[in-house]
This record gives sequence, structure tokens and C-alpha cells, in this order.
Amino acid sequence: MRSPKDFFKPLCVGAPEPVREIPFPPSRMIHFFDGSNEKMLAKLPGIAAQADIVLGNLEDAVPVDRKEAARAGLVKAGKEIDVGSAQLWTRVNALDSPWVLDDLTTLVTEIGDKLDVIMVPKVEGPWDIHYVDRLLAQLESRAGLTKPLLVHALLETAQGVAHVDEIAAASPRMQGMSFGPADLAASRRMKTTRVGGGHPGYLVIADPDAEHPDAPRPTAQQDLWHYSIGRMVDACTTNGILPFYGPFGDIKDVEGCEAQFRAAFLMGCVGAWSLHPVQIEIAKRVFSPEPEEVRFAKKVIEAIPDGRGVHMIDGKMQDDATWKQCQVMVQLATMLAERDPELREAYEL
Repeated sequence: MRSPKDFFKPLCVGAPEPVREIPFPPSRMIHFFDGSNEKMLAKLPGIAAQADIVLGNLEDAVPVDRKEAARAGLVKAGKEIDVGSAQLWTRVNALDSPWVLDDLTTLVTEIGDKLDVIMVPKVEGPWDIHYVDRLLAQLESRAGLTKPLLVHALLETAQGVAHVDEIAAASPRMQGMSFGPADLAASRRMKTTRVGGGHPGYLVIADPDAEHPDAPRPTAQQDLWHYSIGRMVDACTTNGILPFYGPFGDIKDVEGCEAQFRAAFLMGCVGAWSLHPVQIEIAKRVFSPEPEEVRFAKKVIEAIPDGRGVHMIDGKMQDDATWKQCQVMVQLATMLAERDPELREAYEL
């Protein structure tokens, strides 16, 4: 185990010093684009004006014969396209693939000063982060970068979930984690072909009615992902990094998408993936606090400026714990209002 005193020292001579606190700009959605698709690249400035994060995807959904083109397109985007206040991320290929070394080498040396975060898929343990951590330091030194690149782990295997706490604490580069339900389902041998969301077969059923044993029995669909998302959120918040929900694959099911995103938001996730422009608007709506919630939180903070004591406000008990909840709500609203004039007006900030 590395000494805590050495944790914030660069892992290569000439590399920038690691960050001591992970930045948290607006992060409601990570919108994916394929750099090998010229039409997508042409639309990127408009998409970046709507999205908090745009991510050049190099891994899944990019066919083998377009891997190099996707990488080249991302480099072109980094050099030539102004994404404004949006963050620019990438998802590189898996660490066991033949493309990942070229992904990291090319991107860090060519556009390392434009990239904010590198998403690493199928992270199974802290050893994966340690490898990427050292390699990035070497490449940053070679490229003369002054700001360290951050790492985002994709949690999508059973082993990754088992080691989620160690992954979250593996490096000061760790920016956050995303939850990958499809690959996780395959890793666990779960019997679903859906990408995120619930399943009608995963339910509880009420006991038979004693007086009418043949009457239909009420059922309630359960959340397949609740346990794992909860573990991820706890691991991330314990280590000062950011948890995200991942993809919702049924683009046409906007109601199901919103329900899944809202469940993740309520559990503590800061954002989710967007695979289609329609999901940008869903994520923007869901991961922005409701104006009435913000107004009530402001009311509590104004009534209890120091957070002490027990107070009754609008018939509800408020104390130190609820004061902290209100602080979370108002801080998020204030950050989002700085970028979004409509929210600023709605929040009365």
C-alpha cells in the first residue's frame, strides 16, 4: 500500500501534481458522440451548447473497422471544435483490448490540454486504475501538460461491484463512476436483454385474498439495480468523487427513461448518460432540482442560518439533518443557475 504522504505526488517526473479536490461543474448528462461520424461532428457545437458533458466514444457501439477513425475524429474535435462551457470527455477502449494503448497515447499527446476526463470501461479493481494512473502521468510529462487528466471508472462487471470501494479510492485522479447495467447484467448472468430500466418479471406479489383466492393478486415491479447503484453512490461520496447513472437503451421510452433517471437522482447520482438528443432534455429536467424544492430549502436555511435547534416550518420538523439536506439542494441549484438563465429565474437566485 502506498503511503498517504505519497498519494499526491506525481507518478512521473515532469507530470502535473494530482488534484486534491474533484471539480464539480454542471454534470447532468454525458452525451455520447462517435468521432467517425461526420454528421455527428458537424452537430457537436449545437449539442455542446445544450449538454453539460460531451464524450467522444471509442469503445462499444464503434465497430472494429471504425476504431481508428473514431479516435482521429475525436482528435479533430478537440483541436477544431469549440464546445463552449461543456466538458470534453472520452471513453477509451477496454484495458484488455488492442486499441487502448494507442487511444491513451494519441489523445493525451494530441489533445490532452482539451480533455477533462477519460472514462475507462469494465474496471474490475484498483489495479486497473493504478495502471492507467501511471501511464497517464508518463504521457502527461511527455506532452508537457500542466493539468492532470481525471479518470472515470465504468462499473459494469460483478468483480467491479465487489471492489467498488477500492476502485473509488485507487487514485487522486478518480473523478467518478458510471453504472453500466447491460454489461453488468451479462457479467452476472442476469436474464434480461434490456439496457437499463426495470423488467416486468422482477416483481413482488401480494398474498392471495383469503375470501377470494382466485382474485387477481396485485403486483409491484422492483428495481433490478437499486443495490448496485446504492453501493456505487456510497463508494463515490465516501471518496469525494461523483456517481452517474449510465445508459437507458430504449430511446422511444421517454417515460421509462425519466423514471430511471429520477430514481438515480434521488439516490444521489449527479447525472446520467445521453445516447440521443431527446435524453439530454430528460436528464436536464430530472437532474435539476424542482423549483419548489429549492424555494423550500432556501426558506429552511434562512430560518435556521446556523443549522442549530429544532424548528417547525410549514408544519414540518427541521433540524441539523434536514438543514444539511437543504444545503445540498441549494448548492446544486446555485451551480446550475450560473449556466442556465431559465433555472436562475425559476430558482429566484
